[in-house]
Amino acid sequence: MRVTDDQRRARLARRHLLATPGATPEEAAEAVVALHATDPATVHLSVAARTTEPAVPETERSLYDDRTLVRLLGMRRTMFVVPREVAPVVQAACADDIAAKQRTLLVKHLTENGHPESVPEAAGWLAEVEEAAVEALLARGEALGQELAADVPGLRQRLRMAPGKPYEAIGNVTSRVLFLLAAQGRIVRGRPRGTWLSTQYRWSPMDAWLPGGLPRIDPGTARVELARRWLHAYGPAPIEDLRWWTGWTAAQTKKALAEIGPAEVDLEGGGTGLLLPGDLEPEPESEPWVALLPALDPTPMGWAAREWYLGSPGPHRDALFDRSGNIGPTIWCDGRIAGGWAQRPDGEIAFRCLADVGVEATEKIGAAAARMGEWLGEIRVIPRFRTPLERELSGSS
Repeated sequence: MRVTDDQRRARLARRHLLATPGATPEEAAEAVVALHATDPATVHLSVAARTTEPAVPETERSLYDDRTLVRLLGMRRTMFVVPREVAPVVQAACADDIAAKQRTLLVKHLTENGHPESVPEAAGWLAEVEEAAVEALLARGEALGQELAADVPGLRQRLRMAPGKPYEAIGNVTSRVLFLLAAQGRIVRGRPRGTWLSTQYRWSPMDAWLPGGLPRIDPGTARVELARRWLHAYGPAPIEDLRWWTGWTAAQTKKALAEIGPAEVDLEGGGTGLLLPGDLEPEPESEPWVALLPALDPTPMGWAAREWYLGSPGPHRDALFDRSGNIGPTIWCDGRIAGGWAQRPDGEIAFRCLADVGVEATEKIGAAAARMGEWLGEIRVIPRFRTPLERELSGSS
């Protein structure tokens, strides 16, 4: 069986709720498995692109009041927002391995680069500091990192990073220890300090945030479930895309897929794509649609191989991605990237089409840009990772 790029784009349009938006932030997150959350603005703008009546208070309610969405460390050491029922899956499938590796690395740094001298028996010392930090957080209920550092002397331990390098620096271990506790699922980022654009969060104990904490799942079972969800949202796609998206080893990926038994299809342009068994029927075509997606949106970041939805090669890619592969704000038209957009200092949404989409589609894009400008109002959004076209359109280059 052969699946064309047009069929892949039709699946993307419907399953990612871009051609047919959903009603709630929970539906938006479910549709793409996980919302990228490295940049706080991405969560809200990704939800807005996938819901019929987007509103920041509704997304904040889901995150901080109802807690039906959970912010946690996940695939590829990246922050994500996931539906509550998916959180234990991501924890067991990805975060636990990350926590183990990062613990080993921090122990090594404490042993070799402690300042003014190394930490003796660093593994035991680190375990004691972690427990003290959790106890301090339980006592406070919620706290910022600097507040916990004031309570726990060990969090003020200094490290010399990159010794001998031009960018050598000395800092304390507070963020590294809190990162470990979050990766273990013991603490969770709660409300931000300030607006929804803030990158500073109050920490809460996971057991208090979600009564009973995160249920423990067998890692193998969790990887199978996460692979199923990804295949439904992002298939058909090569096995390499799944491995990249999850950050798994080749062996972990192969074992998870063996449990699923995915169907293999030929992809346009060459290569083999995977689909869930029984999910081989073509997706119905959608009415013509456009969408403005934010930087790091989960749709363009869902695959490692991106040629089939990038409107044209070469300069098109260079304009929309930074050197690390992070995508900036994009314009989508009928399942492919048509260009990019940015917000100017006066609030106007400027855009540029990098492909000829026709007069009617260009008018729709202009109308969508105007609506986004009205929706943002006085808010100014600057992506955490700047890309060439975004800088140019915003007037920053």
